Amino acid sequence: MLHQRNPASAEQEHLPSMLAADAQELQRQLQLHQARVFPPTSAKSIRQFAPGEAASFIGIGEAYLRQLAGELNVPSPLPNGRRLYSADDMNLIRRVLDEKNGTPKYVPHRRDGEHLQVIAVMNFKGGSGKTTTAAHLAQYLALSGYRVLAVDLDPQASLSAMYGHQPELDVGEGETLYGAIRYEDPVAITEIVRSTYIPNLHLIPGNLELMEFEHDTPRFMAQGANSTMFFARIGEVLGQIEELYDLVVIDCPPQLGFLTMSALCAATSVLITIHPQMLDVMSMSQFLAMTSELMSVVERAGGRTSYDWMRYLVTRFEPNDGPQSQMTGFMRAIFGNRMLNTPMLKSTAISDAGVTKQTLYEVERTQFTRGTYDRAIEALNAVNGEIEQLVKTTWGRK
Repeated sequence: MLHQRNPASAEQEHLPSMLAADAQELQRQLQLHQARVFPPTSAKSIRQFAPGEAASFIGIGEAYLRQLAGELNVPSPLPNGRRLYSADDMNLIRRVLDEKNGTPKYVPHRRDGEHLQVIAVMNFKGGSGKTTTAAHLAQYLALSGYRVLAVDLDPQASLSAMYGHQPELDVGEGETLYGAIRYEDPVAITEIVRSTYIPNLHLIPGNLELMEFEHDTPRFMAQGANSTMFFARIGEVLGQIEELYDLVVIDCPPQLGFLTMSALCAATSVLITIHPQMLDVMSMSQFLAMTSELMSVVERAGGRTSYDWMRYLVTRFEPNDGPQSQMTGFMRAIFGNRMLNTPMLKSTAISDAGVTKQTLYEVERTQFTRGTYDRAIEALNAVNGEIEQLVKTTWGRK
């Protein structure tokens, strides 16, 4: 028999008050930590790249890059004679190459007949590496010369924080995507897009106000308001700026709500991250079933539910972990070519970089053991390269 607790016999704890106090103190301490790690006068920046890295991003051989750098004197050599390439240097070299060849080959912008690619990165369960994947993918594509818009649709706003926009401090009311898709007094999407410290990469940040869309939508649906349906609102506002970008990368919320459904209807392709452990895979099974049912409802209401491609990405993979390898093989047997060939490795390089809200493309290699960094960046580039190839195939490029 269950015994009910007598409120008079013991002092009970008021959960809302406790959570509010904890949230306030945690926010205060995080702000202090932020000020120590990134003082108010500091700004995030992208590092310079060694010749081998720069050549890979541009798509030419390292020897040819050295020849071009000598001819152009870009970048200027360091006192020791070495050259390190900034993102702007790589963009300049791309333009020079295309001018030499007379064809748009190295500047990879969309061409006539190639539609905007909108990649929704999603998972229902936290800890799957969803935001880490989205953050690195958007940066990789921008460093490769594409015009990229990263959209933080997760109210927790971890992607924004990684890009140097603290949601509690730097993102005001109406400055998230909610500002552009809300049902009353929406702002122009051009007013909420921000530049970043990487050329070619823009950001729409997130914060807790994104949750308002989940509260507003049922109310407006019940009222029968004469406005764009919830599932079409993100696609509608992205259509207003599609000529400015080649790709959009959306970091979706970790739940199946109205925001996620709208993101899926705006997307041209979907990337689902998976942590290869039994509990995570079991959760994903339920997530896929729920997504299918909800998307069927949206489809009957007129939403778009067909995609250029959909892929699963194994994340936080440990090659020496037997059960993880077995689970990955199990999923490959089920999903076949819908799984990316390369898993993203679990790496201390990625987690250590995340402590200071940085990606592997931002941190210096010298901060880590060479082998640790090289293994992580090799896996990361392989994953992002596969996704880039899917985009090129969709566009009909060789």
